[in-house]
Amino acid sequence: MTFTFRPVDPLKDAELLHAWVTHPKAAFWMMQDARLEDVEREYMKIAADEHHHAYLGLHQDGTPAFLMEKYVPAHRELAGLYEPQPGDVGMHFLTPPTDRPVHGFTRSVITAVMAHLFQDPAVRRVVVEPDVANKAVHALNEAVGFVPEREIQKPEKRALLSFCTREQFLAATGVAA
Repeated sequence: MTFTFRPVDPLKDAELLHAWVTHPKAAFWMMQDARLEDVEREYMKIAADEHHHAYLGLHQDGTPAFLMEKYVPAHRELAGLYEPQPGDVGMHFLTPPTDRPVHGFTRSVITAVMAHLFQDPAVRRVVVEPDVANKAVHALNEAVGFVPEREIQKPEKRALLSFCTREQFLAATGVAA
């Protein structure tokens, strides 16, 4: 599957994102009780943040397929919780709920997200910190080359700090970015 990326428009995309992040499938996104205004506010905050960016992944026909956020972990999310290295970028992704699951879709999404991040030659390593209970995402992360380092305590969750270098991504997926 081939995807393109475009920045989230906090106002135009809020209704779509609200449906995605409040769905029970998105429990680990921690926005279950968010109102539409809360989602607008959150993504306006991200849009104004030089260290955090949100993108919609689009199918070839332009239909939104998933949400991806990238951030500078030394400034957001993981500030003070690990030793940052030059070229680190943090990442979150969310696939929406569907009544017709497509086998391999989520793995295609995370592969596309990682390839997109590594297209930037300054990115040397992707950092993730999913909830320790999110076993499904741990398996996806491993499939694209992430190596868990340790559990960390964030204000909102116990997280599994994991890293993936460009070389680990290539070895795991065969995708050169």
